[in-house]
Order: sequence, then C-alpha cells, then structure tokens
Amino acid sequence: MPTYSFRNNETNEEFDIVLSMSELDGYKNNNPHLEQFIKFAPAIADPTRLGLRKPDNGFRDVLKKVKSNHRGAKINTW
Repeated sequence: MPTYSFRNNETNEEFDIVLSMSELDGYKNNNPHLEQFIKFAPAIADPTRLGLRKPDNGFRDVLKKVKSNHRGAKINTW
C-alpha cells in the first residue's frame, strides 16, 4: 500500500500514513483540517536513458565488443 504525507493545518504537524487508494478519499473527507503534500518526487526516468548523461567508459567498451561480435547490430556506443 502507498504511503501518503499529510500536514495538520492547525498544528503544522507533518506525518505519514499508509492507506490503500480506495481509503484515501474517505480519509481526506473525514479530516478536512489535513492537507496532503508530496514530500519528495519519485524518480521518473534514468538520466542515461534520457540521453542527459553518457554511460561510463567501461560500459562503452562492453557495447563496442557486443557490436563487433554481432554484425549488423545497431548499438549506439557514443
């Protein structure tokens, strides 16, 4: 089950609670003094796969060996 972060608007206390998605709406309706917030954003993608960062030289050497042993392979070795 997912963990949700809440802030009490009256006391500014922050806490986490584990609820199923179906229970979340009922909990928020029963506690109008609580505000849900995102504590940290999850990682969505790998920077290497997005092209923001190149793989290190050791991995690039492995890609070159694979490409040389498999004729016709279109592996990007940067």
